[in-house]
Amino acid sequence: LERELRVLEATWRRHARAHRATVKPGRTHLQDAVPITYGQVFRGYASALARARRRLDRCRRDLRELGLGGTAVGTGITAHPRFGRLAVRALARLTGEPLRLAPDRVETSWSLAPLVECSGALHTLALDLAKCCRDLRLLASGPQTGLGEIVLPAVEPGSSVMPGKVNPSVPECVEMIAYQVVGNDAAVSRAAAAGELELNVMTPLVAFDLAWSLDLLTAGLRLLRVRCIAGLRVDRERCRALVEGSLLPATALAPYLGYEVVAEVVKEALRSGRSLREVVLGHRLLSPEALDRLLDPLALTRPRAADPGLARAVRASPAYRAYRARLSGGRAG
Repeated sequence: LERELRVLEATWRRHARAHRATVKPGRTHLQDAVPITYGQVFRGYASALARARRRLDRCRRDLRELGLGGTAVGTGITAHPRFGRLAVRALARLTGEPLRLAPDRVETSWSLAPLVECSGALHTLALDLAKCCRDLRLLASGPQTGLGEIVLPAVEPGSSVMPGKVNPSVPECVEMIAYQVVGNDAAVSRAAAAGELELNVMTPLVAFDLAWSLDLLTAGLRLLRVRCIAGLRVDRERCRALVEGSLLPATALAPYLGYEVVAEVVKEALRSGRSLREVVLGHRLLSPEALDRLLDPLALTRPRAADPGLARAVRASPAYRAYRARLSGGRAG
């Protein structure tokens, strides 16, 4: 699993480098928001996998603590005093893992907390994978009547009813894998809580579902990488057309025109079918040069301090004052 996480993370980072300047519409609530680059999107997916690796690394420490020698209830009755330590040492040599004897074997006889923690880390990874796969399906939707920003590799002939239709079969498969892992974690959690008094007898179920989740995620990550992400293609022209034909950059004008004015400009653009640029220039709220600088799509994908001098000049201009006066008059009426 760790190897597949690393390799898929590296694949996403390669895509991120290739598309660090490919601007696309960012969306929140499934509505147009502000520009973002595919480099930033793909880097986010890679970072989620890196965080998943760190979570699993933290689980290893407790998983390496063994309660051998505790016998029936953790007290060590009938066991040689050195049995636990010698057995763990032998297992460490055989496995190459830095195994340790648990400091409190009474606790390890009834608590499955380390296994629950590991299952929870797999659950969280599964949720991130499911989210990523849903994103891929949405971004590849269409291709003519949907978003159509990315093209996923075809892995089967298509629909049995609609010839030539390419379904996002791999993301759908991995999403189902993710939900199975979520279900396994629910079973693990319930079984871990079912321990009574000095022993939890549900360890077989916990071990089975945990191993199953590990196998599922390992196979799912490999499938997603080999049959989908490696061959993923971004339609740069489609992204450019969507950004240029949208009102996404409007947020960048708020420090200069004010929220109220920008909101009215956006409404006017939507009503009239004109672009944001046409409406702003039509009211002479900004010069063409200033507007070009403020609406540069790539510049809008990173932090940028507002220009206080430009803001003062804009708000002192007769055109801006007249526009604000019309807005105030409209509200008064």
